[in-house]
Amino acid sequence: MAGLEPLYAWARPAISRPQDALVCGIHWELIRHGYRCLGAGDQPGPDERKSELLPAGWEANKEVYTLRYKSTDDARELLLKAIMVEDSMILNVMDRRSQRVADVTLAVADYINPEHLDDFHKVYKNTEELRTRITSGIIAPLGPPAGRARKEPESKEDVHWDENPLRLPPRQPMGTRAPSRPSPLSPFAVGGEDLDPFGGRSGGMIVDPLHSGIPQPGIDPSSGIPGRLPPGAVPPGARFDPFGPLGVGRPGPDPDHLPPPGYDDMFM
Repeated sequence: MAGLEPLYAWARPAISRPQDALVCGIHWELIRHGYRCLGAGDQPGPDERKSELLPAGWEANKEVYTLRYKSTDDARELLLKAIMVEDSMILNVMDRRSQRVADVTLAVADYINPEHLDDFHKVYKNTEELRTRITSGIIAPLGPPAGRARKEPESKEDVHWDENPLRLPPRQPMGTRAPSRPSPLSPFAVGGEDLDPFGGRSGGMIVDPLHSGIPQPGIDPSSGIPGRLPPGAVPPGARFDPFGPLGVGRPGPDPDHLPPPGYDDMFM
């Protein structure tokens, strides 16, 4: 709890009971999370200013500690009441602007060594647990100040299109050079053509016996396939996956090869 030691040394003359030391630790956790203390009591006093120190008279009532805080961005104003009930301290915190309330109950003996109030290095124990209880029980329910909110990770939209094969490349302004694409010889180019709707890349994993889009002698699907595909059905240069055997005059299957299920008649 870095920073608590000088605060404790400054407040030590006013600390006479274990609950005083616990309030001092709770106060510092609020400071760490972007709050500053305005003063003691329910109502504001004259010439109040935000401070990291505890206000004068903060320990006057050993049964009910009342402190007011405001975030560094002035977005939140908290009213903290620490109420002693036997050996436990009940923290009741309200955000005066949103009217949201958070409550935490702490056993004083779990975090303070009463016999070591004069020694900062021994007075506190289970400090990580105390920080977790304050964070999860007060800071999180009420919301941290805007300046202390956790930064969100960078948007995935910032990923370059060439690093995300599922995204179409951005349109290039006239006169600019188009971005380079992965080499078809690269091992990472495998399957790239399957993701390119324009068929301009190599490395696809779909077998294309016609090698559409590559000028070569042979069958051009854009001119049609007799008996199967009329001319113009396939746009020039488009990839075409045939739906039947190529060529004409191919023999059909022998009916004896695959008889209907349940038939034993060899003379069918």
